[in-house]
Amino acid sequence: MNAARDTGFPRADAEHDFLRARRRQVLSRLANWLRREPDDVNIMLPFDEVVDALGYVSERRIGLRVIPLNSIVGSVDRGRDFDRRFRPTSGRVRERWERLALAARRGEHIPPIEVYRVGDLHFVIDGHHRVSVAYALGLETIEAAVTEVHTKLNPKGIRYRGDLIVKDYRRLFLSRVPLSGEARAAIVVSDPWDYAHLGEHVEAWGFRLMQSEGKFLDRATIARRWYEEEYLPVVEMMRQAELVGDRTEAEAYMWVAGERYRLIRQHRWDDEVIEALRARRR
Repeated sequence: MNAARDTGFPRADAEHDFLRARRRQVLSRLANWLRREPDDVNIMLPFDEVVDALGYVSERRIGLRVIPLNSIVGSVDRGRDFDRRFRPTSGRVRERWERLALAARRGEHIPPIEVYRVGDLHFVIDGHHRVSVAYALGLETIEAAVTEVHTKLNPKGIRYRGDLIVKDYRRLFLSRVPLSGEARAAIVVSDPWDYAHLGEHVEAWGFRLMQSEGKFLDRATIARRWYEEEYLPVVEMMRQAELVGDRTEAEAYMWVAGERYRLIRQHRWDDEVIEALRARRR
């Protein structure tokens, strides 16, 4: 980002800062349209939707911290006035924005903003204008009163609002198939619907297991045994047969498990099945 100009006239420079931020916001929208990027690329992530998708656990205040501006990705309630980079989306915020910019240029004290922290991401509770001015002045960090929010899922991988759908479906999948540790990290798919399909598949597998053993098993036990007795051996066979391809191993497992039932209508794995699947490899 180019440094903000300093003509020696703070009020004029503050007015120029706002106009420059507005111009960049408009140009950014135009660039996104030309690149045919998703509509949500420039929209702030809504805090409530992120926490709902990840599953709220608890929160605690950790006090004042200096945080990177580029870690602030969303807001609690003011998403309409600023874009993802906290550039003003209209002239509605101009008066207050320029007043803060003028104070910053005069070296006056600017109070810390207030944020929620989810993983490495921050969401503004109070201080949207201060963040916007800090960006316009070319700063890289800002002082913030931080409340840390713990969630069931790690927010890693969330970039846009559309990513929340994947996280939400993954959270629901893990509530149906409560894997832990390495198993939990290993099951990753790109299409959110695949989490729903895989959840149904594991539940069906667990039902057949209980029928076979003649006893009730809880979800955690079924999840663990499905991963150890079904998923890992099948994935290992697929690696050896070079059937994984460019997909994740979980996506490859779902494909081959579906093909198995379509081909042989029974619940078994052997060389004959692998060869039949290899012949139908897509």
